[in-house]
Amino acid sequence: MSVESKKTREACCSKLKLFLVSLAFVYFSKAFGGSYMKSSITQIERRFDIPSSLIGVIDGSFEMGNLLVIAFVSYFGAKLHRPRLIGIGCLLMAIGCYVVALPHFLQGPYKYETSMSHNAKINSTESILPCLSNHSLTEKDETPDVEAIKACEKTTGSSMWIYVFLGNMLRGIGETPIMPLGVSYLDDFSRQENTPFYLACIHTTGMLGPMLGFMLGSFLAKTYVDIGFVDLDSITITYKDSRWVGAWWLGFIVTGTVILLSSIPFFFLPKSLPKQAVKNKKNKSTELTAGSEQDTFLPDEAHNDQEKEKTVTFQEMVKDFIPSLKRLFRNSIYVMMILTYLVVVNGFIGMITFKPKFMEQIYGQAASRAIFLIGIMNLPAVALGIITGGVVMKKFNLGIVGAARISIVASLGSFSMLLLQGFFHCDNAEVAGLTVAYQGYPEVSYNYSTLLAPCNTGCSCSLKHWDPVCAYNGMTYASPCLAGCQTATGSGKAMVFHNCTCVGTFTTPAANMSVVLGQCPRKSDCDFKFKIYMALTVVGAFISACGGTPGYIVLLRSIHPDLKSLALGMQTLIVRTLGGIPPPIYFGALIDRTCLKWGTKQCGGRGACRLYDSNAFRMTFLGLVTGLYFFANVLWGFLYVKIVKRQKKLALREQAKENGVEYNTLTKGHANITIDKNKKEENKESSI
Repeated sequence: MSVESKKTREACCSKLKLFLVSLAFVYFSKAFGGSYMKSSITQIERRFDIPSSLIGVIDGSFEMGNLLVIAFVSYFGAKLHRPRLIGIGCLLMAIGCYVVALPHFLQGPYKYETSMSHNAKINSTESILPCLSNHSLTEKDETPDVEAIKACEKTTGSSMWIYVFLGNMLRGIGETPIMPLGVSYLDDFSRQENTPFYLACIHTTGMLGPMLGFMLGSFLAKTYVDIGFVDLDSITITYKDSRWVGAWWLGFIVTGTVILLSSIPFFFLPKSLPKQAVKNKKNKSTELTAGSEQDTFLPDEAHNDQEKEKTVTFQEMVKDFIPSLKRLFRNSIYVMMILTYLVVVNGFIGMITFKPKFMEQIYGQAASRAIFLIGIMNLPAVALGIITGGVVMKKFNLGIVGAARISIVASLGSFSMLLLQGFFHCDNAEVAGLTVAYQGYPEVSYNYSTLLAPCNTGCSCSLKHWDPVCAYNGMTYASPCLAGCQTATGSGKAMVFHNCTCVGTFTTPAANMSVVLGQCPRKSDCDFKFKIYMALTVVGAFISACGGTPGYIVLLRSIHPDLKSLALGMQTLIVRTLGGIPPPIYFGALIDRTCLKWGTKQCGGRGACRLYDSNAFRMTFLGLVTGLYFFANVLWGFLYVKIVKRQKKLALREQAKENGVEYNTLTKGHANITIDKNKKEENKESSI
């Protein structure tokens, strides 16, 4: 090898490594922003007083942005300057993050729902009379005038969630080029045996993003939304309250800045690189050898290397688009992989979107703690699983069949962990009139109308507001008024309500008849069950992630090199369109059906849900996730059988071809005729 070619090869390797590091940082930054968005779902829902179904639409707007441009970016982007397109996409993502944060600066301070006026300056005994100070029922619960509602909504900026929707959509548009163009660029210019390891490194680095994203979300969920603008001593709720809103907007400014920085290196990388040198290996046998497996596993198609190097015009690219799509979707392995990914992503997106709310409602965890635990426990397990799958692929040099085998075993293992989770759950929170009857009034059944009981009917309480208080007997009441409280002392979060008639209906006269602000904690055994649940989710996340890289390799090796960018783009398009947009919407709509107590908007009307029926929530949530993952396992089984059959067929064909070549070498006269006949037979098959 000459000195010049050696220097060129070293320069190529250094640029490839620069691209690898840059792509890993982009995966980190986009995952950082995406996971922070997921961790802020509950805060956004509460801030704009919207139901879970609408928050699902907002969450799905990211995939809608992808849908708008993914097919064109994947196909035409492969013919253009791929690194530069990735850089432009990062700029758009950063702008989208800033747009999401914009509503905070355009609307007034957050006013949480409360049944009475809490004044921080009042600190005298019997200064507030919860039961006696309420207006009449008709005055409290009457429907406001339509024009008054519109005027109020305009003042409070209740439609500001549209900015979040549009900003998240812009994030989706910007994220489009990263995966299809980045992975195809890396796979095109790296050695084939190195690709699994490189992908594992990128995805593992990317997993640090969700860890930090969820940790940032947890920290900001404890920070009040209007910090620096209001007197925190006047706030009567804590971060554990279902009305609390954290500083969700601040995180989008941070993530937008990180994504902006990640775009810089891509503007200095070349359009293409020389292929990495292939190492000579003595052992090229066995089914596990990847080698040139892609060339033999794929159906034969005429490829002209000179045509690949030739510069094509835009008109030629457009003309070749439909034929390329037809070639791609005649590939049955690719189609099966897309269908399997589609089902898996439906389950995963629905689960990760509402998992913090699930932990909050089923196990009584604060939203900030639920987010923190996901970031500090589940995501490291996923990162470890991804790198483990990549290392196993590289160490044993596994081929397509080996990769598929790992994927299906990992899928079955994670499914078994998911089934076990359903056996460890807590009972409903005890809320008088919603989940349990008022103590002392067993004839009162559990429904919305029974928030009223003989102990509080004389108070003229509003049934709309949610201002929970906890009695010393462990019972939660929807408001101090509905607890029948007569007096109050203290101020802010330290306020205590006394002489609560509903608390005293089943205790002795000397018992404590006081309540404090906030919902009561769950029973002691709930904490133990939650620890088991978290352990199962961590193990399940690790097992599932072990199959991530092998599954991706099956996808990459089942498509032709010239269709790689288009195939990855179409996979992203289909999976994100049908697997990213619908799940948050239908998960949210079904979860809304389990709501027991809806909040009330500042301008009237139904707001965000404050309390769910935990048993119905659990059955709905886990039922959907388990059903989708069961179907995915069935599809993996069909896919594995199809891959094994195809591999055996190709092995027999290769053996027949080798025997034919040996015979032709002996006869020296008929080699071309026999090989031509083999090619004609092979070309009859158009799909894998």
